[in-house]
Amino acid sequence: MKWSEICVHTTNEAIEPISNILHENGASGVVIEDPLDLVKERENEFGEIYDLDTSEYPEEGVYVKAYLPVNSFLGETVEEIKQAINNLMIYDIDLGRNNITLSEVKEEEWATAWKKYYKPVKISKKITITPTWEDYPPVASDELIIELDPGMAFGTGTHPTTVLSIQALEQYIKQDDMIMDVGCGSGVLSIASVLLGAQKVYAYDLDEIAVKSTKLNAKLNKLGQQIETKQNNLLDHVSKQADIIVSNILAEIIVRFIHDAWNNLKEDGLFITSGIIQAKKQMVKDQLQENGFTILEINEMEDWVSIVAKKPAQK
Repeated sequence: MKWSEICVHTTNEAIEPISNILHENGASGVVIEDPLDLVKERENEFGEIYDLDTSEYPEEGVYVKAYLPVNSFLGETVEEIKQAINNLMIYDIDLGRNNITLSEVKEEEWATAWKKYYKPVKISKKITITPTWEDYPPVASDELIIELDPGMAFGTGTHPTTVLSIQALEQYIKQDDMIMDVGCGSGVLSIASVLLGAQKVYAYDLDEIAVKSTKLNAKLNKLGQQIETKQNNLLDHVSKQADIIVSNILAEIIVRFIHDAWNNLKEDGLFITSGIIQAKKQMVKDQLQENGFTILEINEMEDWVSIVAKKPAQK
C-alpha cells in the first residue's frame, strides 16, 4: 500500500487539536517535530539523550505529520482536514503558518520511520517513559517505568503539558488516593498515578480512540484492574468523589467543567490542570478562584502552564 505524509506547519498551541483531527480522519500515527526538542533544558536534569537531525525541524513553530493511505478518497480527506484545522480559529487557537503539504511515502519507510522519534525519556525524578519496542533497564532503584504504544496519535507522553502534569502528580499523590483523569488520551497520567501510589483511577475521554488507547496502555503496564476507563464527556453524570482530578487538555475545555470538578472533589482535594498556553493562564486562574478554588502553585515549561488548585475544607 502507498501512503501519503501530510505535514502541518503550525504552533505548539495547536498540536493537540490538530493531532486529534488527523487521527479522526484515518491517521494511524502522528509525529511532532518541535525544534525545542533539540534544546530542552530538562535534558541535563533528567539525562535525556536525543539523536535527532536538526535539518528536519522548522526554524519556528512545529511540524505535525501523519500518514494517510493513498486511495480514491485521499483528496476529500485532505480537504476535510484543512477545513477542520481552519475551524480551530473559531476557538482563538493560534495556527501559526498553517501551511499543509503532502508527500508520498513507501510502505517500508512508513512502517519504521516514525519510530526513530520515540526513545526512553526520563521526565521527572522518578518516572521514565519508554515505547514498547525499546528495551530499557531501570537505572535507579526508585525509577518507575511507563511503557507506551504511541501508535494511536497521542504521542509518547513527553510533551511539556504531560511532563508538568506528571511532575505535579508526583508531588501531590498520597498512598491509596482516588484519581480522576479527564481527557485521558493515551492514559499516561492514569498509569503514572497508579505507579505513584493511587489506589484507583477513573479515566474519561469523549474520544473512543482515546478510551481504547488508555485501555491498551494500562494493560501493557499490567494496571488494567486499577484503571477504569470510560467514554464520557468531561465529568458529565459522574458522581464519584476524588482526591485529585487531573486534566491535560485545552484551557477552553478546562474552564467548562471547573464547577463539576469542584463537585467531584473531596474537601482538600486537588485539581491539577495543564495544556494551558501562557495567553490563557489568567483566564483559567480567574475561573478557578471564582469557583472557590485556592491556587497552590503555577508551574511553567516553555510556553505551557500547569495550575494546581485546592478545594478548601468547609469551615
